[in-house]
Amino acid sequence: MKNNDDFLQQMENLKVPDVNPSQHQNTVKMAIMNAERSAALGVWLVAVPCYFLLCVFMFYFFHLRMGWFAAMFTLMSGLAKTPFIDVLGPIVLFFLPIICIIINVLSILHVQVQHIDPSRRKVKELRITVKIKRWNILLILISLAIVFVFISYVMTESISINN
Repeated sequence: MKNNDDFLQQMENLKVPDVNPSQHQNTVKMAIMNAERSAALGVWLVAVPCYFLLCVFMFYFFHLRMGWFAAMFTLMSGLAKTPFIDVLGPIVLFFLPIICIIINVLSILHVQVQHIDPSRRKVKELRITVKIKRWNILLILISLAIVFVFISYVMTESISINN
């Protein structure tokens, strides 16, 4: 019985931790987007440009004139003849990967701003942390590669037209 009374006495003397809700928001790092959902969305945003680049690669480098490789080129040449559809290429090859980059960076990047010293209000600290998620980083790198290929194509096309 004595152990039971000692235990109850210790429990009564325990101090309850003081939680300050405003400080709690400064310490919790919340991602803007969910990493798994943004990776799944990123796969869909990168699938079409990757398919197109695969078809271009197979068509020009391996000279495969097979069904679905040639079908992509027939579709693109048909779309090029239609007015107002010529914007579709840059949207698919440039803007979708850029959106994928933005979504995946937002899902793994955490930014925190807080005051260092309460006496000096203008002094703040900025913390940027990156959560390492392999799929998100892989999608960012693939999207950067697609954007780089598209920009290099546009630049070489522009140079060849000027000459």
